[in-house]
Amino acid sequence: MTEASERAGSVATDASPPMLQRIWSVVGNVIAPATLIGAVLFYFGYVSSRAQFRYFGVDVDVLGFSTQEFIMRSPQPLLVPMLALLLLSALLAAVHVLLRRRFAGRDDPRLRTAIRSLRIVGIALLVAAVLLLAAYPLIGGWPYYPLATPLVLGVGAGLLGYAVAWDQRHPLAPKTAPTDAPEATPTAPRPRGRAVVVLLGAVVVVTVFWATATLAEWSGRGQAKALARDLGSLPAIVLDLGEPLAPGDPVVREEALPAGEGDAYRYRYRGLRLLVVGEDRLFLVPAEWTPSGSTYVVPFDDSARVRFRFVNDPP
Repeated sequence: MTEASERAGSVATDASPPMLQRIWSVVGNVIAPATLIGAVLFYFGYVSSRAQFRYFGVDVDVLGFSTQEFIMRSPQPLLVPMLALLLLSALLAAVHVLLRRRFAGRDDPRLRTAIRSLRIVGIALLVAAVLLLAAYPLIGGWPYYPLATPLVLGVGAGLLGYAVAWDQRHPLAPKTAPTDAPEATPTAPRPRGRAVVVLLGAVVVVTVFWATATLAEWSGRGQAKALARDLGSLPAIVLDLGEPLAPGDPVVREEALPAGEGDAYRYRYRGLRLLVVGEDRLFLVPAEWTPSGSTYVVPFDDSARVRFRFVNDPP
């Protein structure tokens, strides 16, 4: 075995563990994958639920949901973004494999021009993202700002990172080489360029998290609006109380019950729907949405008598 081949083998061995694999190994040693996935599901379930119940004037923290309940609420807001992200990742991976097979070991001017264009576009998008971040006090009220900013930042970082990584893996070959020069050895990515790629990759991960959280919030608010258009689909409630509820809503009807000895319930209310059950309380809404509508909080104990109505759909 020649000295050049030995050096090539040593370089290949040193560069064999991919950078992402080593990073994931370090992360896996610090945080268990199951714990990380559970934390992500909890966060997105919390963001979606918070936006959904805030539409009805309820702070999600007073509901007393457990971690498991928030995790169970996360698939719906995450389903579409995750499917889109997986399909996009598969497409980009297929394009990368195609480029490597077609241009492996070749110094094609067209490819160099394309990589240079990616670098320029990536830098331009990063500059635009920085301007968007700096202009938050002026345009922060734009409805699409929470989604447009991470998308511009993430795409710019991804394009620039890919261009840098390609140049690191496929450096330009020297234009002339002496005939008596030793055999060229494979070049490993330089540490400085590798650090740039890792940092840009981290930016992409953060922006994906940011954009997905925005979509989860929009999903929760969208669910709330869809539910508000059809509050009659919620379970119907007949509520008896000892003290007046004072609903102040034309949809909720109050009826005085005949006074009886030892009867603790003197008022009956119809036209209510069950929004959600908290830790020890019921959160009720009118059967129809109105601008003056409210969410009523009723203790789930002996101070209230609750009856659930059958669905008006004969068998």
